Amino acid sequence: MSIKGKKIGFLGGGNMGEALIRGIVKTGIVPPEDLFVTDVRLERLEALARTYGLHTLSDNTLLVRRADVVILAVKPQILAGVLQEIAPATPGRLLISIAAGVSTTEIRRHLPPGPRLIRCMPNTPALVLEGATAIALGHDLAPGDLEAAQEIFFAVGQVVVLGEEHMDAVTGLSGSGPAYIALVVEALADGGVKVGLDRKTAMTLATQTVLGAARLLLETGTHPGQLKDMVTSPGGTAIAGIHTLEAGGLRRTLIDAVERATLRSRELGQVK
Repeated sequence: MSIKGKKIGFLGGGNMGEALIRGIVKTGIVPPEDLFVTDVRLERLEALARTYGLHTLSDNTLLVRRADVVILAVKPQILAGVLQEIAPATPGRLLISIAAGVSTTEIRRHLPPGPRLIRCMPNTPALVLEGATAIALGHDLAPGDLEAAQEIFFAVGQVVVLGEEHMDAVTGLSGSGPAYIALVVEALADGGVKVGLDRKTAMTLATQTVLGAARLLLETGTHPGQLKDMVTSPGGTAIAGIHTLEAGGLRRTLIDAVERATLRSRELGQVK
C-alpha cells in the first residue's frame, strides 16, 4: 500500500518519534491532520501539536483504533506493557517498531493474531533528516506494507532492507556509528587546536570536512580508497597523516568497535 491517504499513529513522541513526524510533514507524504501521537508528557504533546498541527491523544488504544499504521516509538523497557495495553486494537493494523533490541518474535508474544509487523532501526541523524534506517520484514505482511514503511523512513534519510538476523550488526554500525563519528570529529578539532587553530574554527572545519567527505562518497559513488588517493600526493601532508593513522590502528580499531557493539547488542537482546 502507499502511505498516502493512510492515518499514522505514533506511540511515543520522543526525539525519534518527532524526527519521523518532522520528515513526514516536511515531505508532505501524509498531511498533519492524518497524524496522531500519544505521550505520557502533556507538555510534550502540546509542543508537538503546536509545531506540527497534528492530533494528540492520551489513550494509546484509541490511537491504535484510529490509525492504519502505528509506529512503536516508546522505550524498549516499557514496550511490553504498551503492547499488552493496545493488543485488543491491533488486528488489521501495520505495526512498525523502532524499539532497539526487541525482535518481532518478542513483540508477537504480547499480541493476538492479526497485526502485521515490521522492525526498523533508524539512527540519530534522522533528527536532521539525514538518518540511515534498516528495515526488517516481520510477520503476516500484506502487499505494499514494505513500501509504506520505506516511504516513512525515506522522509528522514536513506533506507536499506535486511533480514532481521542482521539487526544487531546494523546496531553496531549505523545505530552506534554516530557516536564513533562524533568522537572522530572531536579528535580532529582537538588536533586543529593543538596546531594553533581556535576551538570554534577547528570544530567548523572538522565537522564540515566529515560532512563533505561523506556527501562526496554518497553522491559520486566513489570508493573511499579512491577518495583517499585523490587527496594524497607523493611526499605530501595527507599521506603523512594517513601513515600516522595506520600506525595508530585507526582502521582496526573502528572494525573492532563495530564488532564489539554488535556483540553487545546481541547480549542485550538475550537479556530481554
